[in-house]
Amino acid sequence: MDETRRQLLLDAGVDVDEALGRFLGNEALMMKFLLRFPGDENFSRLKETMAQSDAVGAFEAAHTLKGVAGNLSMKDIFRWTSMIVEDLRAGDLTAAKEKMPALEAAYSNALTVLGQLG
Repeated sequence: MDETRRQLLLDAGVDVDEALGRFLGNEALMMKFLLRFPGDENFSRLKETMAQSDAVGAFEAAHTLKGVAGNLSMKDIFRWTSMIVEDLRAGDLTAAKEKMPALEAAYSNALTVLGQLG
């Protein structure tokens, strides 16, 4: 992987070495899945369910987004969704909502970088 691409992915919060390990060193396959990430609907579903104060729907969307981000080694998104999932698991919708701006910033950053790479 060239250094520019690696740095962009790092800037997007992707643990490149971990991701490559998950994809058995296959950079093309890793990039294929990373570039599909913007099409995942769980972030928009999370925003929608949070706006509706639907704790159950928000938990499901956040939990799924957490899994996707974890599998792609998207550490920033994974960290924020993990905290939101735990807040929702504890029934604290207010605390989960307070973390949404940080998740939105991490998500937006990742989409910007992936757009540059795609």
